[in-house]
Amino acid sequence: MDFIGPVLDLIIRMWDSLPASSTDGSDFEALNHAIERLTCNDASVSITKETSTALGLGFRCGFLGLLHMDVFHQRLEQEYGAHVISTVPTVPYVFEFHDGSKLEVQNPASLPSNPKHKVTACWEPTVLATIIIPSEYVGPVITLVSERRGQQLEYSFIDSQRVFMKYCLPLREIVVDFYNELKSITSGYASFDYEDSDYQQADMVKLDILLNGQPVDAMATIVHNTKAYRVGRELTEKLKGVLDRISAMRKNVLAKCYGGDVSRKRKLLEKQKEGKKRMKRVGSVDVPQEAFHELLKVS
Repeated sequence: MDFIGPVLDLIIRMWDSLPASSTDGSDFEALNHAIERLTCNDASVSITKETSTALGLGFRCGFLGLLHMDVFHQRLEQEYGAHVISTVPTVPYVFEFHDGSKLEVQNPASLPSNPKHKVTACWEPTVLATIIIPSEYVGPVITLVSERRGQQLEYSFIDSQRVFMKYCLPLREIVVDFYNELKSITSGYASFDYEDSDYQQADMVKLDILLNGQPVDAMATIVHNTKAYRVGRELTEKLKGVLDRISAMRKNVLAKCYGGDVSRKRKLLEKQKEGKKRMKRVGSVDVPQEAFHELLKVS
């Protein structure tokens, strides 16, 4: 499969996976140092510090695409031992309110949920996508693009075996898994190219996730109104599988150690500490890294 495209305005938010209650800030500084070192060799990454109510200090990172993000993420872990939590990729939207004011939203959590700030219109970035496929895959590809809210602009036969299709697609619909889906349904025979287009009006809504009655700003996302119920249901079902119903009390791992070598006790405590590093506490709920990974699988 061939893939060509311009720079994506793809925004990922990253936080240190250590709970804020167990660190004095040195872990955040270590992550900050690691990111600064990596960006010295990769000027295409844009970095901005931001604060999350649920996760504390973190970074809003702009990448060229998901592959670029994955490589950056792996280098953080392999070269600097930094374990981070990545949230759902977002793209910039423009919202208009009832008083005529407009707001560009890059972080879904910054979109007001106050009924007094009623949204009257929304615009999303789009791309012009060109797809060339063998003729036997036309049906599945048209179905895929229709599910991603694509508008067909051109359709023609290059020859007896290849089809040329041109679509207008929302940028949000292609940044997560569109490329992988297209590759899968065409057995890798599709060619995909796109270029930036303009902003188009769309019926977008903010989807909040509440844990134990408290909204988690890091899990908030912006979706199309027609997909809001399905995405919300899939997210809650996935989170149900990775979250405990009741947060467990800290287990005394030394309860059965009535003596012996102190190094054994230290190893048990270190093992428990490593497990705690994988948790983020939101209210009274411990959120594992896997919960945020599940969000990336729902579009």
